[in-house]
Amino acid sequence: MKKILSSILISLFFINSVLAEGTFQGHAEYDDVYNQQDEQLFTGKKEVLEKRDVIQMTVSQVLDGTYSIEGDEFFAEVTQDVIGDKGVIIPKGTVAHGTITQTSEAKRLGRDGHLSLSFDYLVTPDGREIPIEGQMSTKLHPLKAATKIVATDLGYTAVGGVAGGIFALQALGIEAAIASQGYTLAGGAALGGTIGLGMSLYRKGKNVLIAPGDEIKVRILSEVELPVYKEEALKQKELKYPGLEIRIANILYDKDPFGEVNTITLSLSIANMSKKSFSGMDLALMNDYNSVFNPSIFGDTKLLFSQLKPGDRYAGKISFAVNNVKDSYWLIVNDRATNKPLTKISLDNAYKHMSKDIKKRNDKIRKGKNNYYKEESPFDL
Repeated sequence: MKKILSSILISLFFINSVLAEGTFQGHAEYDDVYNQQDEQLFTGKKEVLEKRDVIQMTVSQVLDGTYSIEGDEFFAEVTQDVIGDKGVIIPKGTVAHGTITQTSEAKRLGRDGHLSLSFDYLVTPDGREIPIEGQMSTKLHPLKAATKIVATDLGYTAVGGVAGGIFALQALGIEAAIASQGYTLAGGAALGGTIGLGMSLYRKGKNVLIAPGDEIKVRILSEVELPVYKEEALKQKELKYPGLEIRIANILYDKDPFGEVNTITLSLSIANMSKKSFSGMDLALMNDYNSVFNPSIFGDTKLLFSQLKPGDRYAGKISFAVNNVKDSYWLIVNDRATNKPLTKISLDNAYKHMSKDIKKRNDKIRKGKNNYYKEESPFDL
């Protein structure tokens, strides 16, 4: 279908060029526009995306080893700029086209299911399509998988043995254990171990579930030469309100009280030289889909309940609970009268200037789960 659409578009392009009495003229005009766009976006330098390089992405839909079918298509989004020695070559927000190449449900003997994915092209935010060869799989190396199963099954057998020994002690009493010189406990442990072994043989592995927000690592299989972006070309558009100056000094990813990494804490420096008054309640985060996230009560609430009158200055922290810390967000200040943003400040723009230590700390926190398995009962059929 993609090839057919491409052929139609190319045909229409040449027909329009002929009707305009200048087949090559139309092509030249297109090149001129393209070259101007290149000058605006790129430095003119080239960088090679190396074989075996890794790109971090998050999928746009649920991929389930139980229900997904080999050949199913899906899209993923690059969650971090891919940076070479000369600058950014694949910006955050680039969309990747992927296909499920292999699926396997969980099986008995503790064998986990797995998913294998392949990627064939990227679409950058500026509309360029880049052919790539990439793959990602949740399948363990056979040796690692066997070791994992053996270790788990020994665990079941050991637990069964301990449980059997305790049962014998409770049922027959300590006197019987002493009189039999411990044979009752040994018999109970053997019985428990047998039950545990049977349980390990019956145990089913876990099924794979990759959900939006789970970060996957895609390994590149072949080299691709790419142009290097200018730093200013990747800046998100912002909206400023006259007299209101807000600087984002720090961006931290945090866990909520339930252990989920869904909180963004900002350190802000605010100078209100406008004629309007604001409060912390007027601050919010907005994502690409215009969803608004209000301040969280689980973070520092001093700014949240502060009033910022004309002439006031403030420095403090404020936290926001979001769906996915890896998305792009803007800090907004809402106008109470119109309920529309007076200012929008890009967190992506500010994040580029954060220290390496902060970025390293955030990367460590936001990794989340990396086994992609659904938690299921060992007795599930």
